[in-house]
Amino acid sequence: MDDLQLAASLVREAGTLAADMLLAGLETMHKTSISDVVSAADHAAEELIVSRLRTERGQDGLLGEEGANVPGVRRWVIDPVDGTYNFLAGIPIWCSAIALEEPGGPVLGAIYHPASGELWTGGREHPAARNGVPLAALQNRPLAEISISTYLHPTTLPDESLREPLLRAMQGAATVRMLGSGSVEMAAVAAGRLGAWVHANTKPWDWLPGATLVRAAGGAAEVVEAHGQRWHVAGNKRAVDEAIELVIKP
Repeated sequence: MDDLQLAASLVREAGTLAADMLLAGLETMHKTSISDVVSAADHAAEELIVSRLRTERGQDGLLGEEGANVPGVRRWVIDPVDGTYNFLAGIPIWCSAIALEEPGGPVLGAIYHPASGELWTGGREHPAARNGVPLAALQNRPLAEISISTYLHPTTLPDESLREPLLRAMQGAATVRMLGSGSVEMAAVAAGRLGAWVHANTKPWDWLPGATLVRAAGGAAEVVEAHGQRWHVAGNKRAVDEAIELVIKP
């Protein structure tokens, strides 16, 4: 089994396990805030992925949202349940996601959305695909003609260095969507369902799987420093350039 097949298998198994556990009933636990939640399914799904990787790619490193951290030249970045608030609230916009990165950058990503049965894969040497069917290449379109997906936590609203750049990017787009799962959103960007993705200070597990898919679909995924924040922008190349200009504007 090659790396892409392994990644696809891992997210499908993890997503299926989490969905089954949700049906059986789960207790919600809180991390940093009332909306930053975790459940036994997050931990169990990550443990499933980690166990298989230790068996099948024992020399590789690991980084997981729920605590896995093993150094390695190659590293698997794991988000066992991305969109846990949605997951526990019964909103079917969540997924399991994974990326593989090497010293030169991410080489593949896989995202499984159990509610739709959609498995998204792609990478440096693999075209972006949905359930094995290659996606059409992303076409350049201006930001003003497409939707933008983003998120701004209520606690960060008073921070002008976050709020104002993001508002400029949002105002430059045709419309805005906040779905609550970064990897689901970026899979939608890769498929052309959403136009662009703009977030600040994104964690590796929330960025790398989807960013790799967007690049594999012919788009761009860039990280820029501006106003003391680290901005993550993905989409077709023209829209990404325009969004970055708005974000970094003094």
